[in-house]
Amino acid sequence: MQQKMNWDQLLSTVRFGQEMLNSPMHARTEFQRDYDRLIFSPAFRRLQNKTQVFPLPGSIFVHNRLTHSLEVSCVGRSLGNNASLWMQEKYAGEPWVSKLSSMDDIVASACLAHDMGNPPFGHSGERAFISYFQEGNGQRYRDMINEHQWSDLINFDGNANAFRLLTHQFHGRRQGGFALTYSTLASIIKYPYPSTECVKKSKYGYFEAEKDSFMKIVNELGILALDEEEKRYCRHPLVFLVEAADDICYQIMDIEDAHNLRLLSHKTVVELLLEFFEGELQAKVRRGVGHIVDENEQIQYLRSRVIGLLVTECSRVFREHEDEILEGRFNSPLITLIDEVPAKAYKHCTEVAFTRIYNSSDVVDIEVAGHQIISVLLDKFLDAVIHPHKAYSQLLLDRVPLQYEMRSESVYSRILAVLDYISGMTDVYALDLYRKIYGMSLPSL
Repeated sequence: MQQKMNWDQLLSTVRFGQEMLNSPMHARTEFQRDYDRLIFSPAFRRLQNKTQVFPLPGSIFVHNRLTHSLEVSCVGRSLGNNASLWMQEKYAGEPWVSKLSSMDDIVASACLAHDMGNPPFGHSGERAFISYFQEGNGQRYRDMINEHQWSDLINFDGNANAFRLLTHQFHGRRQGGFALTYSTLASIIKYPYPSTECVKKSKYGYFEAEKDSFMKIVNELGILALDEEEKRYCRHPLVFLVEAADDICYQIMDIEDAHNLRLLSHKTVVELLLEFFEGELQAKVRRGVGHIVDENEQIQYLRSRVIGLLVTECSRVFREHEDEILEGRFNSPLITLIDEVPAKAYKHCTEVAFTRIYNSSDVVDIEVAGHQIISVLLDKFLDAVIHPHKAYSQLLLDRVPLQYEMRSESVYSRILAVLDYISGMTDVYALDLYRKIYGMSLPSL
């Protein structure tokens, strides 16, 4: 008989690091508390000064990591709510059916957290970390750590870093990190395997340092292993909804940002977004656009219609493949299985984004600058933690907050502490520190 995960176990209010504590009675559900806890956290607020795609700040508003995460969370809530409604009908006779009403809060919370582990300067920050260890000065640390630990560094991934940020007990902090529920934590793990299991790209779910934490969550929620060695696991089903919300937002919102920055003409963007519709529905959307005079408002209207359509489509795909997901037989992003017309339009948007947006001079300039800044910061702070008795090392380490374990006995832990510190920086803070290191900036006297 085919093994199958079950929703009763998958939707758990147990809090990581506080398993033995009884939660006090509260007007909010445990998953609503997860959401609020993330919103009010300094790590989430710092996303407002982290690049999404385009440079920050500017005279024209574009998305940063914080606005992106909030929008992804809104879309995720809609996807979770859609799934909850039909599942409550399907499982109406089950004693645990009331748990399903919280799916929207779980997905919304996981969406808020999905980018919290990303370094400054957008995805170029991740690439800078990887490049530093694969081909840069970071190679000098290869013989100081084991194979699995080295794999974590040369494949550095923001997803794994987000899981560490949310679960690691930083020095002086409470056990369990953010102490989120097991279900919310599981819903951000898009790649439920270690870095040594990376195949085509540097994507994985947790560092070796967090392996025990990952296994604790897997066992608590009854998530299935995909191999006998138990190296790779199924995704928590709600990961598919979190991923879909991200896929919907980053593609469509990047197109809107490109329009605001005049990288794409108004006509081009209107045509791109109208491609998502056909027949009478497209005619209806065209009429809607025709009632709006302001060009920016036209794009906003079209964007909202496209997002609504994609939410409906991804919800349908999730519903149709629920059994396969619970059995661990489904591994495709929901967005890849939507109907032919929106799928073709989405693919066209992706192609335009890569040729006209991601290779634009402003975006490339951010990558070049970010790579240099991060490489220098890694050089200086890694040398400091490896040689802490140097006078300059002590100066650098004295300015690092005590929560980062820069003086751990383990070399791997000290390296991760440096990555924790630098990946948590905003673009502005990283640039300012870079200038101070080179003597190009001094505190006001």
